[in-house]
Amino acid sequence: MKKILIFGNSGSGKTTLAKSLAEQYDLAHFDLDTIAWLATQPPHRRPLDDSYKSIDLFCSANQSWVIEGCYSDLIGYLCDRANQMVLMNLSVELCVENARRRPWEPQKYQSKQQQDENLPMLIDWISNYQTRQDTFSEQAHKDLYDQFQGAKSMRTSND
Repeated sequence: MKKILIFGNSGSGKTTLAKSLAEQYDLAHFDLDTIAWLATQPPHRRPLDDSYKSIDLFCSANQSWVIEGCYSDLIGYLCDRANQMVLMNLSVELCVENARRRPWEPQKYQSKQQQDENLPMLIDWISNYQTRQDTFSEQAHKDLYDQFQGAKSMRTSND
């Protein structure tokens, strides 16, 4: 049974890798973006306990999976269940480039136009990855990676 966690900065290729692994190994795929936020404007994080319940339901329903996101608090909740971890540690420049080329994500945005209108905010968010001090930061991701006891790898390119 494969239970893989993929995490890193926005635009690092988490979703692309997760979809590829899900297809290759017939894994259930779970994007933490779908449970991390309330449907409010501006968006606010869902209470962690609500997100944890959604994670528990997904894991109970699937023996093998790949879960991806940028949320150290949610990834940390899953570490004891996972047997593999991938930290997408691309440069900020590559993440920005990937974000600019990102296809429309209908699960996140009502339209391609809405997604494109959000791009300047996303690029600013990506650019602050190394200096932020939150659950989405490079430091929080590296701490999780260092503490994980299972098989792990770090990717620095989309190859």
